[in-house]
Amino acid sequence: MQVLDQAQIDSFWSNGYLLLENAVPVEKIATLAVEFEGWIDESRSHTEPYGHMQDGRPRFDLEPGHTAETPAIRRVASPIELSDAYLDVMRSCLAVDAVAQLIGPNVAFGHSKVNSKLPGTSTEVKWHQDFLFEPHTNDDMITVLYFIDEITKENGPLEVVPGSHRGPLYDHWHDGVFTGTVSNSVLEKASALRVPILGSSGSAALMHGRTLHGSMPNLSDQPRTVFICGYKAEDCKPLQVCHVPSIYEGEVLRGEATNRLRCTDVEMEYPEVPTGASFFNQQELYTVDM
Repeated sequence: MQVLDQAQIDSFWSNGYLLLENAVPVEKIATLAVEFEGWIDESRSHTEPYGHMQDGRPRFDLEPGHTAETPAIRRVASPIELSDAYLDVMRSCLAVDAVAQLIGPNVAFGHSKVNSKLPGTSTEVKWHQDFLFEPHTNDDMITVLYFIDEITKENGPLEVVPGSHRGPLYDHWHDGVFTGTVSNSVLEKASALRVPILGSSGSAALMHGRTLHGSMPNLSDQPRTVFICGYKAEDCKPLQVCHVPSIYEGEVLRGEATNRLRCTDVEMEYPEVPTGASFFNQQELYTVDM
């Protein structure tokens, strides 16, 4: 299905991102929100990350300060294994057809997660490039953020540096430590160029795997919850284990399986697989000097 016009395609390849409005039907977004509320209620009985991913790490990551009275889940890893509603959106949304137009025709699934910033929580996503966490044989990779809540300037929106997908891959290792973020000197430049991606509930933001991005804490009284799916060209093969493993990894969603791989020239330091519930722990433990 052709969902993008040529202007949208050109905009994505020029800027490294694209906002697709009305990507998910209202009733499906409502179901995702209800299921996430159920996970929040469940978290009240836990005091530390819990559940199990395929590799044994915790599936539910809790915000520092989480309590039964003020529960705060900041990540659910691979929710498609828990919920048919999330699985359906991952497979059927118009954004997948858009991905096929951009990097297809053959598109495979990589990983999924829910990231949430509830009002008053402190978590931020420090500036990074997804490809530095998930090296593949080529970089035809697109992350799609499905907006469960309306995303505003105040509730910690995704911010990107337009055109950065056409630039260098920045080191995420500093002083022998994988920090999961760029140096402060790169951050200083990014801060002057950053653009927030805002949209209504049901919208989807498509972002190239090399695009430099981050997000600030939620300073509003409204939640900011997004369902994130990683898609890739079918001939884009992983060079490391997936950091958010799933039984659905590699499923061909559009086109067909070719049993081929395509390699492009790239050089980078090999990333470190998180040992905790999420990459937030890697980003929180270290401060990078300029």
